[in-house]
Amino acid sequence: IRAGSRVAYRPISASVLSRPEARTGEGSTVFNGPQNGVSQLIQREFQTSAISRDIDTAAKFIGAGAATVGVAGSGAGIGTVFGSLIIGYARNPSLKQQLFSYAILGFALSEAMGLFCLMVAFLILFA
Repeated sequence: IRAGSRVAYRPISASVLSRPEARTGEGSTVFNGPQNGVSQLIQREFQTSAISRDIDTAAKFIGAGAATVGVAGSGAGIGTVFGSLIIGYARNPSLKQQLFSYAILGFALSEAMGLFCLMVAFLILFA
């Protein structure tokens, strides 16, 4: 009953991808020789279960989503920079050139942080 209940809780990908000989404990090993501790250890290192692949994939997606949050912060920062530029220009129009150069600097720094967050998200997904 316990073995049947464990199969019911396994993800679909693990149930479909698992081989019958792996579940029964029978089947060939990596090496054509007697079953000793070293060959079992090497065989275990070569195999990756479907469950651990599912967990790794889920962790990648969660990490990439968390890294992408910084892009939203970059958008908010850019909005704040140009909002402050408009307020500063409305208060003192004679400082237009100096205010605009500071606004472009703030825009570039904020955009760079957003691009760094996006780069980290892609590195998590594809590296």
